[in-house]
Amino acid sequence: MAIPLAYNLRNLVVRKTTTFMTALGIGLTVAVLLSILGLVSGLRATLSASGDPLNVLALRKGSESELVSNFTRAQFQDLKFKRGIAAGRDGQPLASLEVVTVVNLANVENPNGANLTVRGVPPAGIEMRQGLHIESGRWFEQGRHELVVGRTAAGRFPDAQIGKKIKLGRSDWDIVGVMAAGDSAQASEIWGDLNQIAADLQRVEVLSSALVRATDEVAAKALVNDISNDQRLDMTAMPERQYYELQTSQAAPVEYTGIFVSIIMAIGSSFAAMNTMYAAVARRAREIGTLRVLGFSRGSILFSFWVEAVLLSALGGALGCLLALPLNGITTGIGSTNFAEMAFDFRVTPRSMAIGMAFAVVLGSIGGLFPARMASKKEILTALREA
Repeated sequence: MAIPLAYNLRNLVVRKTTTFMTALGIGLTVAVLLSILGLVSGLRATLSASGDPLNVLALRKGSESELVSNFTRAQFQDLKFKRGIAAGRDGQPLASLEVVTVVNLANVENPNGANLTVRGVPPAGIEMRQGLHIESGRWFEQGRHELVVGRTAAGRFPDAQIGKKIKLGRSDWDIVGVMAAGDSAQASEIWGDLNQIAADLQRVEVLSSALVRATDEVAAKALVNDISNDQRLDMTAMPERQYYELQTSQAAPVEYTGIFVSIIMAIGSSFAAMNTMYAAVARRAREIGTLRVLGFSRGSILFSFWVEAVLLSALGGALGCLLALPLNGITTGIGSTNFAEMAFDFRVTPRSMAIGMAFAVVLGSIGGLFPARMASKKEILTALREA
């Protein structure tokens, strides 16, 4: 015969102070875990939204980022007429020679400054990025010292606003617009005219990378192989999306550190739940004896106390979800392989909360098993004699 669940719920309510303190300890552990999962999930969502499956990025062989890659105009001329490259609105190949650098600006989290990616692009570079559009202001004009800032960068950097100036290379540049790029990495960048930025950086002939758009996915794969195997170019090519996916490595140390901290806290929370249940068993010795007299088996008592520990930890898991929920949507930034900040939003999703709840239940299951076993092994007369 099973002990009614109401018995366990009543015990948790009667001992509300102990219940709350134990649940809070478990909740804090779950909140730490969810904050790490939310950070990693947000970064991965931003990187997965960056890049187009038809776009192929070419870098100097051996380079892992655009910032340290060298790409000459002569190489670009050989590249842009490769078979499989789509044509743009002007009938020319959709190929964008680009230069990438960084500029240091103070932001809301770091008054001493953080690096922002600055990208010089030709008109084809804008056409190739699907979903990119001006949200306020206007696009920069070719041949002028004008910049357009990604929406996320504009929200995080007070000096990256329309009407302000940024010192870049040998000149002051006017910010004339804010571009919307969804959740992609481009929302954290500053864009300007390729030739003007290259001239100010004194990199007229040696730039950073080239982006080409294939006619279809089969052509994209063929382009990757063709460019990588062309000894004249001495380039490495990869799908643009793959390039951004490789940058998730920046989140790995944060993820591993956070999980390690969560495990350490989980051990402490598990012992806290265990101590709470041991104390409950000690206080409720007569109740246990009475339950045995009423005919409840050792197995029923073991299961009942174990269920009570699981309910306690589930309460802690729910509390942890509530503590972590305000983080959802908060924007932060992390360094990328371009040594510049990439902004993204924390994402506390239903999936991560389910993981947090499961994590809490496992803690309760482990922490409650031994006290429940001790309760079930109490002899009837011994239990009834205990205070």
